[in-house]
Formats: sequence, C-alpha cells, structure tokens
Amino acid sequence: MNEPITLLAELKLTSEAKGYLKETANWAFFLSIIGFIGIGILVIIALFASTIMGSMPQTQQLPFDMGKMVAIIYLVLAAIYLFPVYYLMQFANKMKAALSLKEDAILTESFQMLKSHYKFMGVFTIIIISLYAMIFVVAMFGMLAT
Repeated sequence: MNEPITLLAELKLTSEAKGYLKETANWAFFLSIIGFIGIGILVIIALFASTIMGSMPQTQQLPFDMGKMVAIIYLVLAAIYLFPVYYLMQFANKMKAALSLKEDAILTESFQMLKSHYKFMGVFTIIIISLYAMIFVVAMFGMLAT
C-alpha cells in the first residue's frame, strides 16, 4: 500500500507526445486567429452600432441611446475576449518554437500561457455562472413580489 515516491529529474517527451503537442499548437493557433477575427467583428459592429440602431424602426422611445449602449457592450466584450485569445496565440507560438528549437525554457513559457488561458476562462466562467445565479434569484424575488 505504501509505495515509495519517485521523483523525476527529467520528463522526456516521446515523439508521439511531441506530435500531439505540435498538432495541439496548430489548432490553438487556428482558434486564436478565428478569435482575433471575432474581436475585429465585435469592434466593427461597435463602431457602426449607432447607425445600425438608428436605421431600425422604433416602436417605443427609449430613455437612452440604444446605439451607444450596444457599442459600449460590444467594446467591453471585445476587450474581455482579447485576453484568452492572446494567451492561446502565445501558447501556440511558444509551443511551436519550443518543439523546433528543443528549448525547455520556451516549453515552460508555452505551458504558462496555456495555464493563463485556462485560468482566465475558469474565472470568467465562475463570474458568468454567479451572474446567472444572481439574475435567477432576483427574478424569483420579482415573481414573488407580484
């Protein structure tokens, strides 16, 4: 039951593992490019939100400019989305460099970027779930009050 703990001084990657990492880096690079394109689209929509919202027929008058509100929301979303996409791009570039140059330091930096990507996504997911829970509780109290 009590097995001795073995400490590895080195962790060696097999050629199969290197192939998996290279393929993962290629897909991460592709997804980061798509992410940057998505960010660009969000910014373009934000720039033209007032024009787009102004050309739509209004059934009721709103107390605020809906175009400016949409523009602000889209710019905030683009700014938030920039961080995980950037981390993913850095992971891909550093992983490709580490595998081609066979540098442990670059490999470590690559995994640091991957950790940052997942940490950001995890914290963001917790925030979104918390907001949904808060909205649910407020909606339930609103239903009980009526």
